[in-house]
Amino acid sequence: MKKARPLNLALQGGGSHGAYSWGVLDRLLEEDDLQIEGISGASAGAMNAVALAQGLVTGGPEGARETLERLWRKVSEMHIFSPVQRSPLDVMMGNWSLNDSPSYVAQDLLSRIASPYQINPLGINPLRAMLKSMIDFKAVKACQDVKLFISATNVRTGRAKVFEHNDITADVLAASACLPTLYQAVRIGGEYYWDGGFMGNPVIWPLIYHCTSRDVILVQTTPVTRAKVPRTAMEISNRISEISFNASLMSEMRAIAFVAKQLDEGALDPKRYKKMLMHRIHSEAKMDTLDPSSKVNAEWSFLCQMRDWGRAAAAHWLKTHKTKLGKASSLNVRKLYL
Repeated sequence: MKKARPLNLALQGGGSHGAYSWGVLDRLLEEDDLQIEGISGASAGAMNAVALAQGLVTGGPEGARETLERLWRKVSEMHIFSPVQRSPLDVMMGNWSLNDSPSYVAQDLLSRIASPYQINPLGINPLRAMLKSMIDFKAVKACQDVKLFISATNVRTGRAKVFEHNDITADVLAASACLPTLYQAVRIGGEYYWDGGFMGNPVIWPLIYHCTSRDVILVQTTPVTRAKVPRTAMEISNRISEISFNASLMSEMRAIAFVAKQLDEGALDPKRYKKMLMHRIHSEAKMDTLDPSSKVNAEWSFLCQMRDWGRAAAAHWLKTHKTKLGKASSLNVRKLYL
């Protein structure tokens, strides 16, 4: 039996695009010589992390794969009853965008002039209700094999809040996925939280300080670069959102690259500082073909496409870079993020 190679995962959010990370995890869980030590997740990435932990407890790697699929089936079932659906023409053309959906456009316009506190005064959150019914949080807390770090953004201070293993609840997951234009801020322990992606999509530092493995695989669903310059009002708004949701990650990556350079030059004490080995699984060219509105599209066929893209990208990474685990980075952090 091969000796397991420990690694950490950093899972970005991105609404329905989070099913891409499901595919990556589904493929990685097939590798019997890999051991996931820690997972940092935000928004959809947080839900993937918790589903994986629950499945590991109840049925090992295969149980984790089954729980992840069940999670995304639940998300798809919720979407069936959503008024926001693709237009008939987009369905015929195989276009996953919702920009031509009257209900999507109406919701987008309404969110610009009225807050969730006016539109939804009772604070009804279907996602939180689904998570409470689907996730066994006792099983999640019983998972001792994987350390979990779920990020949310403190509305009052603007700082990232990282919830660890024993603090994770349905409210924590709802907070990590709380888009402020759609849902009321989630109250936890007297503080209010929005989507974790604002200040950590996802946070890397807990994997540095609380895990022994130096390897971190970033599963990136939000494109760093776009081939075209946005020109319409919606395109500009979407690109601003993407840049914002990658900003904190890029700052952490710059810090990681700086420390690595200082260690290589002997300017820092290796007994006090850890040189991280960074990796990335992504399909940026494919993601660039998707309109950002598709993040709201949770049709099962679209989620399966995202899953298949993730599986293929993970398989390619394993084939080309798996041997670098524990030895070297496969991601040029300075080139991509500096």
